Amino acid sequence: MKTLHGIQYLRAFAALAVVLFHAAERSGNHFRIGAAGVDVFFVISGFIMWTMSERRPVTPLQFVLDRLQRIAPSYWIVTAIMIGGAIVGLFPSMKLTASHILGSLLFIPVRSPSTGNGEIWPVLVQGWTLNFEMFFYVVFAACLFLPQRLRLGSLIGVFVAFVIAGAIIHPQSPLPVTYTRPIILEFVAGAVLGQLWLKGTTPGFGLGVALMVASVAGFAAIELLGLEFNELTCGPLAIALVLGMVSVERSGRLLQIPPLTYLGNASYSIYLWHTLAISVIVKLVASTPIPSDAVAFIGVILGTLLGVFAYELVEKPLRNLLRNVSWRRARPSPA
Repeated sequence: MKTLHGIQYLRAFAALAVVLFHAAERSGNHFRIGAAGVDVFFVISGFIMWTMSERRPVTPLQFVLDRLQRIAPSYWIVTAIMIGGAIVGLFPSMKLTASHILGSLLFIPVRSPSTGNGEIWPVLVQGWTLNFEMFFYVVFAACLFLPQRLRLGSLIGVFVAFVIAGAIIHPQSPLPVTYTRPIILEFVAGAVLGQLWLKGTTPGFGLGVALMVASVAGFAAIELLGLEFNELTCGPLAIALVLGMVSVERSGRLLQIPPLTYLGNASYSIYLWHTLAISVIVKLVASTPIPSDAVAFIGVILGTLLGVFAYELVEKPLRNLLRNVSWRRARPSPA
């Protein structure tokens, strides 16, 4: 599948929005709308998974293994660093338990012992989104057993059923609480957008631009006017943003901006690693008169740079290594 530059641009902006959100939060500022980058990521995830599976058929098992190979190694490395840092006292507020560590490593939602209100967070806090990603991958892989014409409808039906069940039952334990949240519908929406893309039925250039403008204006209104901030408000805006971007790309009038494409490629590493740099900066300047805005700015720059370095030095080499191992195992015996 060829690179969709618009999708890479959105991945870059979503990652940077999350970095800015955490940098502002850690330095005593506020940029809550940056957290909506997660909603954009979820829609993009559904879009990519659907278009990839339709263009390059794959078995359910191979799909799950490919996703694990792509997601897990870097996440496990950053989680191990967090655990090691907590053990030696670098993160004094972090409490470790065996069940929390195990749940974090296996992408199982577990309540964090480090928070007084029982937040469902893994050791690496932003890894909570990967619990949703893995759930989506498992359900998506199950749908691959079905005939192609039934997959999208089944995917929609399963996710809608989970959300309805959550609204009726109001579960309390971490697993059902996590997997019945309306936010899971963002994956399904992304898959629907992927189907529109494959069928060539996305809106034209003008409507695509209008959708993006409306989405950005909506996000800005949430931030500036203090409107309700949740998946019910941010989800539709993220869907409009992705639909608008792929519509503009379909028109052939989207500019190619290599630095943004590169940041899109590095977005996963930026997302995973940035909080380490931000935490270090905040600790170093805690007793200095540096303004909080400057601390946030420095945190954004260094958090992004650490993510880029991790992309080049960790993610890419690991991906190439695992790809080569998989290829060699798949080769027929010379006998």
